[in-house]
Amino acid sequence: MTPTLPEPITHPLLTAAGVSHGFFTRRGGVSTGIFDSLNTGLGSSDDIAAVEENRRRIAAAFGGTPDDLAACYQIHSAVTRVAEGPWRGDRPEGDAVATAVPGVICAVLTADCAPVLLADAEAGVVAAVHAGWKGALGGVVQSAVTAMSTLGAEPSRTVAVVGPCIAQASYEVGSDFQARFQDADPGSARFFMPGGTADKRMFDLPGFVLWRLEQSGVGEAAWTGDDTCADVDRFFSNRRAFQRGEPDFGRLMSAISLM
Repeated sequence: MTPTLPEPITHPLLTAAGVSHGFFTRRGGVSTGIFDSLNTGLGSSDDIAAVEENRRRIAAAFGGTPDDLAACYQIHSAVTRVAEGPWRGDRPEGDAVATAVPGVICAVLTADCAPVLLADAEAGVVAAVHAGWKGALGGVVQSAVTAMSTLGAEPSRTVAVVGPCIAQASYEVGSDFQARFQDADPGSARFFMPGGTADKRMFDLPGFVLWRLEQSGVGEAAWTGDDTCADVDRFFSNRRAFQRGEPDFGRLMSAISLM
């Protein structure tokens, strides 16, 4: 039987930029149970051999091997790393990776946080960003755009796509959460709507990340429109796993590479 292959989501903005990219779903891997099937989280409690095979399949989709993956040990920071060549399994701490080297596969893992893939086709520079609420508020998007600029990219030429993440309809937070954002940036109030009770709010993470891209001068940006928490069949979700009382959850990989 022919194995099921990964099913990445692509976007016209990045396709037109001529870069290999994909927001990979949970389909097309070998993991089982709650990790069914394309879990790429090395830090999960999944069978490590299954995770490694899943990562191999994604790298192969780019014409590479797992050694070509440049993916950080993510810490919800604003730190961007520049990959000057394949990392060959090394995982420095950080939450974004930029490169100007063809064949290096910049990758991030998410399970409700927002993955962002960026490219300046003219300069030949790409980046992948892990933007949870903490990183997005702390400046990880701006950090990645700055790192791309040091490699020759121009923000106004750069295109960016926010991939599958938790959408506003699924993301209830406390009113103190909104206050934290408004204290940091008063313009962020528009990304919150009333929640189920007076002390609850609904937070628009993809909208906020798109705003951060706009603030960074990125020329054009879009969201794929996919809600990880609501779409059980295609995506892993930290929040959904918590709501169901599951002990762990899979991680989705999003990646980009210069051809």
